[in-house]
Amino acid sequence: MSLTPQVSVICTCYNHQDYVLEALNSIINQTYNNIQIIITDDCSTDNSVTKINQWLEKHSNILFLKNQRNLGNTQTFNNAIKYATGEYIVDFAADDILLNNCVEEQVRAFNESKYKDLAIVYGNIDLIDENNNYISIYYDETETPNSGDIYEMVIGRTTKICSVAAMIKKSVFDEVGGYDESLAYEDLDLWVRISRNYSFQYIPLVLAQKRELSNSLSANFLKKGNLSHKLHTSTLKILEKILKLNSSKSEYRIMLKRVHFEIFKFIKAREFMLLFKLLYIGLKALLKSV
Repeated sequence: MSLTPQVSVICTCYNHQDYVLEALNSIINQTYNNIQIIITDDCSTDNSVTKINQWLEKHSNILFLKNQRNLGNTQTFNNAIKYATGEYIVDFAADDILLNNCVEEQVRAFNESKYKDLAIVYGNIDLIDENNNYISIYYDETETPNSGDIYEMVIGRTTKICSVAAMIKKSVFDEVGGYDESLAYEDLDLWVRISRNYSFQYIPLVLAQKRELSNSLSANFLKKGNLSHKLHTSTLKILEKILKLNSSKSEYRIMLKRVHFEIFKFIKAREFMLLFKLLYIGLKALLKSV
């Protein structure tokens, strides 16, 4: 196994004209050299494509894929992954920033890990606002994200996985079928499916910066509207998958923690019809937990 395997960083852009150049420069400025860069634009309506094309005039051998219509994050990334040649992949949004040592530390973690079935490494991040002002750290000193078999951590939401600073083994991503394109958000579903059979490893370093925007997916979870409805419908689909993947009573009990957490979000968004479906899923998990 090569100690400097190729890493494919797929930068996904949608209306990120104000941030995309900083994001792309953070890839170029990595201390790790063996990186394939793939840029995708999901039919942006701002000047993102123009800015990317201008940036590409100074940087060669970079693939730029432009959607002719808006496909969403999951389908856009799945299309881009077909061109990835790296042993590892990074799903990188064009409004976030990789610290210079991010990829180097992630590859080091893969190379030095004690887990033979390691599929994902993930680190800590700083949260920043639209103007790059620091908001907070993702995992504070009271949190100890797990390594190894973290399936119960994922389904129970005892600690969230920081997707911005995650690197995935491409063969495993392909094996599980990539992102589920029927979902409005992709990371939790992927963590669930991969953690069922593979190990994760936490890197106790800040490796990236995630931008908290008012129109982000996380902000829309608590708002009533079409996007919120799609997000909560996706949550129900993921919980149904967890029901099928669970293999012990303790896992069903832990799953109930996530159901309880989601109940608040569904009520806050006034998704009452979906709430009944959520409660039914919770009832099925409860019956299987005893």
